[in-house]
Amino acid sequence: MQQKKRVLVGIPVYNEAKYINSVLSEVCKHAKDILIVDDGSNDLTPALLAGHKVEVIRHSENRGYGRSLQDMFRWAVVDKFDWLITMDCDEQHEPAAIPRFIEAIEVDDVDIISGSRYLEIHPENDMPPKERQDINRQVTRELYDALGLELTDAFCGFKAYRVSTLGAFDFDVNGYAFPIQFWVQAAARNLRVCEIPVRMIYNDPNRTFGGQLDDPVKRLDHYRAVLCNELRKNTSLLPHALENAPC
Repeated sequence: MQQKKRVLVGIPVYNEAKYINSVLSEVCKHAKDILIVDDGSNDLTPALLAGHKVEVIRHSENRGYGRSLQDMFRWAVVDKFDWLITMDCDEQHEPAAIPRFIEAIEVDDVDIISGSRYLEIHPENDMPPKERQDINRQVTRELYDALGLELTDAFCGFKAYRVSTLGAFDFDVNGYAFPIQFWVQAAARNLRVCEIPVRMIYNDPNRTFGGQLDDPVKRLDHYRAVLCNELRKNTSLLPHALENAPC
């Protein structure tokens, strides 16, 4: 009989007092082991977390989405989990979808299971802000051109990672461009990837990225700079990728 996989659910949070109780109440229905990375919240989030049976890593200051994911990766490796599922805490990822990730994990034929908001059209999907959809499509296409990754959603944070693969990565992108660095390194390591559909939910379409990234042109330029830099760093493993990248 196949041994059941040990799965950790990791959730990055930053000033999520509005959502933290409702999200964790639902996540606890589907997961036993939960890790929260509090990325320097200065609202009631830390106090509210104290009321939940979860592990917490707390940053003394805001270090970025990518850094929060890196901390989850390290925790999952050290604690010898088999899989890590990551999801957001702003009610844009449905905890009820966790069992679908578990089902895909049990099949055990891939290394990365990536949620996609574009894989299927759900009748209850929200419409994304146009500039976000356009940038997602553009970067997703550029990852395909450079790496051959057949993705439909490069930026969805609802994912499952085979923990045994995470120790081989070398990350240094701490912000919102982290998924681009991740995908390049995943391709360089020949990781097996599949997507599963998740709902598109935008509770707060006016939520900002912060600083220059609020400008869509500058945000796309930044994402491309990270892509090109990462391709150059992995030239020996991806010798032809730069030829098809916007560098």
